[in-house]
Amino acid sequence: MLSSLGLGDGQNMGTTNGKIALDCSVRKTRQGHVCISTTDFFFPLVDSPYLQGRIGAANVLSDLYAEGVGECDFMLMLLAACRDMKEEDRNICTREMVRGFNDACIEAGTVVTGGQTVVNPWPVIGGVATTICSEGEYVKSDGAQVGDVVVLTKPLGTQVAVNVHEWRVRQTPKWTELTKRKILSQEQAEDMMHAAVCSMSRLNRHGGALMLKHHAHAGTDVTGFGILGHAQNLMDNQREAVGMEIHTLPCIAATPKVEESGVLDFRLLQGYSAETSGGLMICLKEEDAVEYCKELEELDGEPAWIIGRIIENVDRKARILDNVKVLEIPCSS
Repeated sequence: MLSSLGLGDGQNMGTTNGKIALDCSVRKTRQGHVCISTTDFFFPLVDSPYLQGRIGAANVLSDLYAEGVGECDFMLMLLAACRDMKEEDRNICTREMVRGFNDACIEAGTVVTGGQTVVNPWPVIGGVATTICSEGEYVKSDGAQVGDVVVLTKPLGTQVAVNVHEWRVRQTPKWTELTKRKILSQEQAEDMMHAAVCSMSRLNRHGGALMLKHHAHAGTDVTGFGILGHAQNLMDNQREAVGMEIHTLPCIAATPKVEESGVLDFRLLQGYSAETSGGLMICLKEEDAVEYCKELEELDGEPAWIIGRIIENVDRKARILDNVKVLEIPCSS
């Protein structure tokens, strides 16, 4: 749809052939530095405006961390206050969104320096994250090599968990079916949502900061296109003719059986269920991956998993193997 518009100038440093950015715009400044920037925004997926703000910030920062940097120099905030709320409710909601966003930025070691505010039917929050670094202080996203393994730093299933939570709160027919067929209990649904919120609000900062140390060759984060969609985007961006085989899918506990129940096809196990503030997906040598996962778990208190491998493939295809192993990951927080 947009291919005829001639967007970009072929000078992006983070992608093969300098094309439009995969996760971030990576540009050389006139002074010879590297400017890495990204933008995103977040519609309400959770009941708490504070958590919406926190997840919104984590989601923006994740693209920056996917470039192998652990520091954000500054953040601009994009904010939409809800026009349809009563004034008192709107003031509380907006303040709490901003507080959650700012708290996540403080945890990330960065600061909100400006932004833009509008009035909108939905309360929305997001931002623009920027870091300035030198060549060699970030990981280009086009260097995956045959023999690399693929690491994922957060479990899948946030879309499933959020939808089930909404069904339960609203007591919809889908929730009635899940409980009547004994697919899911209220306690399991609550645990699932808690795990999703913990995952979405957790920063990928340590995961990004460790990429250079452990010699990562390429990376991205898993968000709206699902794990297979982002895996394919990553393979399309590689210098070498390589593909990805995914042999393991770590999922939030109980989300696979919701998928398999047929109540709604999220395409979770096919790799296309959208994620919010998902994990980093990183290509690196197996021995480096083992050490990366070990150190990341020590820092975050949460596991990461080797989920696939990079193979020679002239068609540059990413695929989930037929005998994929599905892991159910309980909430540890």
